[in-house]
Amino acid sequence: MNSLPPILRRTSLPGALIGTLLLALLWGALAPLRNPSHERSFTFPAPAASLTAARAPALPREIRLTLGVQDVLLVRNLDRRPHVLGPLQLRPGQEVRLPFEFEGAYAYACPDVAGGTLTVRVVRLPDPGLDRLRWRLAALGNGLRSLPLEAPQD
Repeated sequence: MNSLPPILRRTSLPGALIGTLLLALLWGALAPLRNPSHERSFTFPAPAASLTAARAPALPREIRLTLGVQDVLLVRNLDRRPHVLGPLQLRPGQEVRLPFEFEGAYAYACPDVAGGTLTVRVVRLPDPGLDRLRWRLAALGNGLRSLPLEAPQD
């Protein structure tokens, strides 16, 4: 019934899982970086509807942008009061796009961020290989960290 040798019957599932993992890592290291939009959003959230609603989510202290992939910071103010970000004063409902053309760390004074300073770190486009794989894993980690926490609805 089973024409496979015993060694292949025992290792077929782990071998397939390891092969799939290696294929995913190879894709992550060599596939070109694409993003439908060059914008990364930074939003001042709208105020909570009631006093029993959850506290507004904390704003990040650092944002990482990549030249050629995500190199525009889109700052939105959904709040009912104005907010300050560096030299900008955003009125309620206003949005501003800040393009970045050079790599480096840019610090903006922002009283709403913990510590009072928002750091925009602009990195160069990673080369194919281990640099690109590290970039993808760091982007995945940043995406997971910035997921909004929402309480279950009643």
